[in-house]
Amino acid sequence: MTSKRSPIRRAAALAAAATAALVLTACGGDDSGSAHAGHGASTAPSGSAAAGRADHNTADTVFAQGMIPHHRQAVEMAGLAATRAESAEVKTLAEEVRKAQDPEIGTLSGWLVSWGEKVPAADEGHGGHDMAGMMGAEEMRQLTASSGKAFDAAFLQMMVRHHEGAVAMARTEQADGAYRPAKDMAAAIITSQSAEITRMNTLLGRD
Repeated sequence: MTSKRSPIRRAAALAAAATAALVLTACGGDDSGSAHAGHGASTAPSGSAAAGRADHNTADTVFAQGMIPHHRQAVEMAGLAATRAESAEVKTLAEEVRKAQDPEIGTLSGWLVSWGEKVPAADEGHGGHDMAGMMGAEEMRQLTASSGKAFDAAFLQMMVRHHEGAVAMARTEQADGAYRPAKDMAAAIITSQSAEITRMNTLLGRD
């Protein structure tokens, strides 16, 4: 009886060992799956970062890089009014332009930095008449040299053209941009500067 039981016991032992091996193999497979899941999780932040970088497009970059020197020139023009303008209305308008556009330069610059894009240098594009509504260097010299009523008329005429250029740039951003804050700024520029164009044309007697 003993000799008959031994093979049975050996077979049972072999079966148990085989079962244990299968369990271990299954566990090993689970660990491997967990490891793959872990690698997948580790790549998720990179995907999120990529999504963050992809939330703007070329139109947004062009808008920000163009609007910075455009605003800088408007702020410079507005700064001249304090000592050269005769009209109180012109001085008030100029101060409103300065207060609105100076902070936007910082916002636009911050966007470009966050996107890894170039921020225009302080003197970049200065006096460049190739950008919509920008004054040329000679026009800026003439404005700087004027005062009184002559300054008021020149300032209003130039700022109307300057604002019209900004509105055109903002409309392009609204149509082609992808970055929501930039599109919102563009909408605000269209609204505020269109209203200022109307005011300036009224002061010029164009209405």
